[in-house]
Amino acid sequence: MATKDATVADLQKNFEASTAVLLTEYRGLTVAELRELRNSIREHATYAVAKNTLTKIAANNAGITAFDDELAGPSALAFVHGDTVAVAKGLRDFAKAHPLLVVKAGYFDGKPLTAAEVGKLADLESREVLLAKAAGAMQASLVGAARLFNALPASAARAFGQLQEKQDA
Repeated sequence: MATKDATVADLQKNFEASTAVLLTEYRGLTVAELRELRNSIREHATYAVAKNTLTKIAANNAGITAFDDELAGPSALAFVHGDTVAVAKGLRDFAKAHPLLVVKAGYFDGKPLTAAEVGKLADLESREVLLAKAAGAMQASLVGAARLFNALPASAARAFGQLQEKQDA
C-alpha cells in the first residue's frame, strides 16, 4: 500500500510539474525498443510506464481528467518538461518505425488533446525554426527601414540641389 501511495504521489508530482503530458499505448514493444524511445525524447520529456488505476488517481489529484476514458491496456506517459512539439515529433517518428506504439491522447496548456491533435502538434515546426523565421522577418523589415532612412536624406539633398540650380538659372 505504501508503494502505491508513493507511486501516486510521484505521478501526481510529474503531472503538476509537466508543461504537457502525452499518453501512449506500448503493447508489443520490447524493453530495448522502450529504452530507444526513452532515449529519443529524454532531452525534453520523461517516459514512464505506470498502472492505469494509479495513473488515473494521480491525474485526478492533479486536476486532470483528460485520460480517464483512455486508460486501458498497457499505458505509458511522456511527461514533457521541455519542447512539447519536439516530444510529439519524437513519438510520431518512433511510431512510424514501430507501429505498435500508439499515441492515445494528450494534455497541454490546461486542455485535453485527442490523438489527432497530438499529431497536428507534431506537424508544427520546432521552436528554434519558428524563432529563426521570426528573426529573419524582423531583420528583413529592419533592413528595409534602414534603406528608407538612408534614402530620405539622399533624395532631400538631390531635391535641394535641383532647387538651387533652378534658382541660380
